[in-house]
Amino acid sequence: METKFKNVLITGASSGIGEAMALYYAASGSENLFICGRNKERLNEVKHQCEKFGAKVYASLIDVNDREKMRAWINQSNKKAALNLVLANAGVATTKENDENVYNTFNTNVFGVLNTVLPAVALFSKRRGKGVKAIAMLSSIAGYHGLAGCPSYSASKACVKAYGEALRVYLAPKDIQISVICPGFVKSRITDKNTCPMPFFMPAEKAAGIIGRGLENNVGLIAFPWPMRLAVWFLSVLPNCVSSFICSKLPYKV
Repeated sequence: METKFKNVLITGASSGIGEAMALYYAASGSENLFICGRNKERLNEVKHQCEKFGAKVYASLIDVNDREKMRAWINQSNKKAALNLVLANAGVATTKENDENVYNTFNTNVFGVLNTVLPAVALFSKRRGKGVKAIAMLSSIAGYHGLAGCPSYSASKACVKAYGEALRVYLAPKDIQISVICPGFVKSRITDKNTCPMPFFMPAEKAAGIIGRGLENNVGLIAFPWPMRLAVWFLSVLPNCVSSFICSKLPYKV
């Protein structure tokens, strides 16, 4: 399927969903890809693979926690090619809920997303015309309900989910498309660390296809797989005493 997003910017593109999305758009007709990550070797490999599809790829080593560098990178990328889609994908998870890890999780998963989204909103708000203007941010199925196995991760993803849902309505008058992505267990460096059962586990390439189709159709909340989406939604509407009991029986690392 030929994509409507010709100029795409993706954070956290050196592995997992970010890498898969870069390859998806390169294969779907995107002309310019702007990708960033923190691992030079992996990022350059993604760049090389995307270029095989004919896309022009600009790879940058940037930490999404650096607000000024992120703003400068997004603005510079937009000057090279007017961006159609900005995908705030970079994220981390932790297996140990100590102070340092909790702060790092929130800094990357929440403020890293803001450091990506806010410059894009500023750019798109100024742009006139009917060109496609879309922003997508990565939340998680874990963002539907606080999970005892990953308190900081699920809380950070809940923040992104709520922010994105509200921003979609807030920016609709400016014709800026906002989508929130809530995947379940997808092959990535994060899930590679998991030792617990991971139901409905899927490869990143399959997830990229689901996400890509959702973004093409301006779907506001792209949550998958559906059995997990239904399960966490049901958990979120149960009385607290019931949901807490169920959560206490789940594996430690969810």
